Amino acid sequence: MERSRIAVAGASGLIGSALVRSLAADGHEVVRLVRRPARAADEVRWDPEEQYVDSAGLAGCDAVVNLAGAGVGDHRWTDAYKKTIRDSRVLGTAALAEAVAALDVPPRVFVAGSAIGFYGDTGDRAVDEDAPPGDGFLPRVCVEWEEAAAPAEEAGIRTVYARTGLVVARGGGAWGRLFPLFKAGLGGRMGDGRQYWSFIALHDEVAALRHLIDTESLWGPVNLTSPQPLTNREITAAMGRVLHRPALLPVPASALRAALGEMAGDVLGSARVLPARLLESGFSFAFPGIEDAVRAVL
Repeated sequence: MERSRIAVAGASGLIGSALVRSLAADGHEVVRLVRRPARAADEVRWDPEEQYVDSAGLAGCDAVVNLAGAGVGDHRWTDAYKKTIRDSRVLGTAALAEAVAALDVPPRVFVAGSAIGFYGDTGDRAVDEDAPPGDGFLPRVCVEWEEAAAPAEEAGIRTVYARTGLVVARGGGAWGRLFPLFKAGLGGRMGDGRQYWSFIALHDEVAALRHLIDTESLWGPVNLTSPQPLTNREITAAMGRVLHRPALLPVPASALRAALGEMAGDVLGSARVLPARLLESGFSFAFPGIEDAVRAVL
């Protein structure tokens, strides 16, 4: 990719910070959206809840990437926190989509963050980007999240919905919580362990986002998951092998429901998601297998 000016919302998060480092290391000019007054030339102020973006700071951007959103697993799903999860995604995406659509010279691509939660519980059935949304809270949020990007698409900007799976990384997300447990010898399957987890190594997640930015043929939904989804039982066994720790302490479904409330349905649900469009576009995974993905972050 030629040297470009790229704006990133959610630049301080797990994925966003890794993307910023990768782009900057290759000489790209990265503009970070911040929720306070800008203090540096590479910062642009925005306020997702107030639908405000300092659009002047986006001028000259070749791409805008939105990865902002409250952590799904950061708190118990009270009604108030569910609203936070929804609003942080939908309002932020709408604000950015409207801002880029109004630019005199819009970016050539808008990468709108999304998630494989779009598909809901798929059981043993493998799904790709052609599958309809599932039922429940997260699918509803994902549908609204993607619909909020409509102003960019209607303005003729190539708009891509990056439906990300479970990111294998030490610094946050699901694996940020799993690694300490397994290192302490306290890891094990969750529930019956037969639910599918569609994962992606952080390295591949960043490479895939850059591929979305640079590949003109890609638009609409694209699944960012490994081509080898595995069951929770298979993944926890692999974690035990790589970390040389036993994975013999299962967490009963009832305990998860008591501890997590409604969010337990997401942990126990099955998402067997395949990255069909990513593979068709020529993307190559560096760490497609779970053991390779785990070793890559160690």
